[in-house]
Amino acid sequence: MQAPIELFSATTIATRVAELGARIDQEMPPGPLTVVGILRGAFVFMADLVRVIPRTMTCDFLGVRSYGDATLSSGVVEITSDLGTSITDRHVLLVEDIADTGLTLRYLLDVLWARGPASLRTCALLSKPSRRVIDVPVDFVGFEVPDKFVVGYGMDSGQLYRNLPYIGVADG
Repeated sequence: MQAPIELFSATTIATRVAELGARIDQEMPPGPLTVVGILRGAFVFMADLVRVIPRTMTCDFLGVRSYGDATLSSGVVEITSDLGTSITDRHVLLVEDIADTGLTLRYLLDVLWARGPASLRTCALLSKPSRRVIDVPVDFVGFEVPDKFVVGYGMDSGQLYRNLPYIGVADG
């Protein structure tokens, strides 16, 4: 198996995450945040992101499946693990690894808005606007990427490569 071709280095990612943290702190409503990470792909990004947002916050996770072990989304979203706490009347930041078709993000936004947060914003490390099939707001974006299958920094291919410190393009 060939190593992925580096797209964004660990240094480039760290710089961008720090910029996103500062912007999120400026643009989110004042007060504590509830940061909700989408498992599994966003866990590394979220860990780095919460450490650069100078706010009181709680962290929670949603387990979601739409890819399985495939490289293309099935289009069917399934919550495999729900939040452990209420988000009612909380300022919520939903953290995703990649905004691809928009189907997963749209589904999650609908589910979370139904739970009555005070505000709900989205942050994706990566965005693939060329693959979007549904218009969905992505308030904070790390990087736009071409229509390639990316791995590393928490993102996988068949559960491999999550541990890479960089983001790379998987070969086939």
